[in-house]
Amino acid sequence: MATREEWSMSDFEIGKYIGEGKFGKVYLAREKQSGYVVALKVIFKPKLEKYRFHPHLRREIEIQRDLDHPNVLRLFAWFHDEEKVVLVLEYAARGELYKVLRAAGRFDERTAATYVASLAGALAYCHKKGIIHRDIKPENLLLDLEGRLKIADFGWAARSNAKRHTLCGTIDYLAPEMVEKKAHDHAVDNWTLGILCYEYLIVTVDWAFPSTPRVSSEAKDLISKLLVKDSSKRLCLEDIMKHPWIQKNAEPSGSCIKHKDVTRAKVIDK
Repeated sequence: MATREEWSMSDFEIGKYIGEGKFGKVYLAREKQSGYVVALKVIFKPKLEKYRFHPHLRREIEIQRDLDHPNVLRLFAWFHDEEKVVLVLEYAARGELYKVLRAAGRFDERTAATYVASLAGALAYCHKKGIIHRDIKPENLLLDLEGRLKIADFGWAARSNAKRHTLCGTIDYLAPEMVEKKAHDHAVDNWTLGILCYEYLIVTVDWAFPSTPRVSSEAKDLISKLLVKDSSKRLCLEDIMKHPWIQKNAEPSGSCIKHKDVTRAKVIDK
């Protein structure tokens, strides 16, 4: 997509409505000059003022615009007028992972391992840049046309190498140290990765391994090493990617979608 000093809505052909958040709506759009397809996240200023969310949006923009990783949703640009702030984002054609998981019921180990490996790699990249996401959940994970995972929504992210104290995120995925209102660091993202791995494979998060559906001992081992109350003893992201379950099951391409399914999606997307 072309780079400019200033953008406006007139630079885009606005397409269909594709989603909605607390502060605004998301539309499919095409940048007129290049023909590049993007997602426009339109955030209304009155709602930002009502919920005093300006600092969060400012931090989200500052953090996400500096990130360039294949499993992190790109923020290409942003602009604003009197009524709204608009984020120009990479378009993830297959939408929320949450909807895919809900439709499937549960993932097989190949699919779950592929998503966990992709997420671990992206979080390792973020953590090396001093960024904690703090709100990893299926609704904030998107899939592109090829089926590759993309981390989105950095509204609760923090740029810090020191301990943090803000209670934030989604209750079902909060690490124990956040629930107990203790200082926390990047390890809160590792805890969430364990929750997601469990949820991908077992559906109901009841903190026990049921006899059915059958889950391999390698998967149980990984989950058990992530869902550790002492944050300093949780498996680090590098070791997650080296774990036998990941090595055995994850697709190196980061996608579990067959080529014919990608071709079909392209036809539908037109």
